[in-house]
Amino acid sequence: MSLQSKPAQAGHPSSISGFHIAFVVAWVFCLLFYFLQYAIRSAPGVMIPELTKAFSLTPLGVSSLLGVYYYTYSTFAIVAGASLDRWGAKYTIPVGVTLLAVGIVMFGLGIQWAANVGRLLQGAGAAFAFVGAVYLAAHGFPARYLATAVGLTQCIGMLGGSAGQFAVAPLIHGPITWQQFWLYAGVVAMVIALAMVLITPRSASYKPAKTSIWLMFAPYKTVLTNPQSYICGLCAGLLFLPTTVGDMIWGVPFMREGWHVEYAEAVNRASMVPLGWVFGAPILGYVSDHFGRRKPVLIGGAVLMFVAAAAILYLPEGTFPPYVLGLVLGFGSGAAMIPYSSIKEVNPDEVKGSATGAINFIVFVISALVAPAYGWLLMKLTAGAPMTLEVFREGGATGIAAIVIAIVLAFFIEETGAAVRPPVSNISA
Repeated sequence: MSLQSKPAQAGHPSSISGFHIAFVVAWVFCLLFYFLQYAIRSAPGVMIPELTKAFSLTPLGVSSLLGVYYYTYSTFAIVAGASLDRWGAKYTIPVGVTLLAVGIVMFGLGIQWAANVGRLLQGAGAAFAFVGAVYLAAHGFPARYLATAVGLTQCIGMLGGSAGQFAVAPLIHGPITWQQFWLYAGVVAMVIALAMVLITPRSASYKPAKTSIWLMFAPYKTVLTNPQSYICGLCAGLLFLPTTVGDMIWGVPFMREGWHVEYAEAVNRASMVPLGWVFGAPILGYVSDHFGRRKPVLIGGAVLMFVAAAAILYLPEGTFPPYVLGLVLGFGSGAAMIPYSSIKEVNPDEVKGSATGAINFIVFVISALVAPAYGWLLMKLTAGAPMTLEVFREGGATGIAAIVIAIVLAFFIEETGAAVRPPVSNISA
């Protein structure tokens, strides 16, 4: 049923001019969940020396440890989407927050096996954040604001990713230890879980499921037999790589060992990429909604990424003022969220949650595969010697290639903007 055509019902959250206020409030709390999970995802990048020492690992070993996050993140994106379509958000999302909380605490114990399990649990729980936020936004906002809401959601997430670098670094080298950071963050996650149980409404159409649990995955047949779903997922996944792998894992080492920048300055510069997302994701989403076109904005953002990434890798350090290129790269990266709107629009109304789960699965399977592979490539290029700028430039060519392939794929995505669609919304509530 369309958000714009659905009247307010008895028992349904209050509706004002197409906005369903209770779902909007729940969406705001889910943004806190998304902020936290992104901070947790990026925070290890500023504590590589501490983690290397605590777990007796090489930098490649630490990269592999951090990368297991994406194994469960990608897998549970499928579970999250199907669970939301079957049971709604009221309990599904808090379960995800709880998994995240347990994983955070286990990582902070300082024991290698517990850190591995904790990182897996973090990924599993975090998978519910974005899928849940988009689900709540689709129920709370009129369809004409969907891409803007999705962009704002990613904006908050990337603000968390930036905070996980620029705010966590001085914390763990000042008032608290790196282990205390994880323990405190786990407590915050549990508070968010409790709050979401209390404030998240049930969908008006919710009915307890009586069919086999395996039928909850049936919507994926629709999504995954649509070639457009794969094109959207591959395009978004490739555009995510410069952030999820290039910046959040290797950004600080690149600047310290390649450009010989001091630690604090390296952290600040690396945090500019997710900070650029904070502005790029909602602005590009708004531009896409305003002009009713997805593809030109997607391609334009990807081209901006290409220019900024190439400049960072191949121009001499100091060619541009500090922080500028990181912000530009992050701003352009906001275009990676546009395929999330496209995949929902190229699939039927009743599988919107599963469509979001499917694209998250594809996006982060790519990150899960590339994270250890990129670490292995850098180690191979060094041949046991310290990393140099030339090594990072050779390895970084893979990120440039990923952006180019994404631009080519974008031309094959079906245009689904309002300018080429009938005025009646096809966004499901």
